[in-house]
Amino acid sequence: MSAMTALDAPLVLTDGGIETTLIFHDGIDLPDFAAFILLDDEAGREALRRYFVSYLEIARRDQVGIVLETPTWRAHPDGVARQGRPVSDVAAINRAAVDLLVGLRDEYATSATTVVVSGCIGPRGDGYAVEDAMDVAVARDYHAAQVAAFAESGVDLVTGITMTYVEEATGLVLAARDHGIPVVISFTVETDGRLPSGQDLGAAIEAVDTATDAYARYFMINCAHPTHVDQVLDPAASWAGRLAGLRANASMASHAELDEAEELDEGDPEDLGRRFHALRQRLPGLRVLGGCCGTDARHVAAISEACVTP
Repeated sequence: MSAMTALDAPLVLTDGGIETTLIFHDGIDLPDFAAFILLDDEAGREALRRYFVSYLEIARRDQVGIVLETPTWRAHPDGVARQGRPVSDVAAINRAAVDLLVGLRDEYATSATTVVVSGCIGPRGDGYAVEDAMDVAVARDYHAAQVAAFAESGVDLVTGITMTYVEEATGLVLAARDHGIPVVISFTVETDGRLPSGQDLGAAIEAVDTATDAYARYFMINCAHPTHVDQVLDPAASWAGRLAGLRANASMASHAELDEAEELDEGDPEDLGRRFHALRQRLPGLRVLGGCCGTDARHVAAISEACVTP
């Protein structure tokens, strides 16, 4: 089964909260949540392999496909510069991340478990707030470097994770279209179900589609608990059919509360699985499921167990 066909299956898993897992469970220091720094040596690469294998094993157990996001949420020009690296390293960093996941795909994919490699692109600024917002043209140009690296590296698609406002998301979609690569946009929402910009989720999805001729493969939500999403889901809305994925936080806390927290809120994996199942009853097209901050393989296993049958 091809990667694009696999994304249309009734259930596709993703991995979980990579940065929070590496920091709180593995005791690894990740300044600025920059997981890409682990690509620099064998010990770091092995930590990344262990992380991804824990999810691949769940997908193989339940015989479903899985989307693995490269550890490159911060591997855009500003994020690379903040780690003291020259911006010219952006391409090499992102290619190395793809190589890691392609190797795991070759090892773990089966006829029942298609492994989709997605190039992860994070926001230029804070993932919880709108800071120094770009217009569409600036965002298109800014994200082009990372998109180009992925397009040359053999990924199946790119995914904008934790997008906080429409203009940046739109610019990213246009950059992907410029390079002829499929793209997914994942917005984050606050406890009221609105983007950090204050915009309604449905209006944001429609605005990006209007500006890009609906080029995005589908839309997702990440870094939010199902309780934050449930209140804004309207299965009858025209945009609801474009929302295909959810990568949920373990915690019900707000972004501001999570920023202040000194300990990891791991929530209740079984409860999270039940909430995913309930959301799918309301929106059957919700099929790409996984975790974000605070989640690990236990949470994704529970989500899969709850949702592997309709």
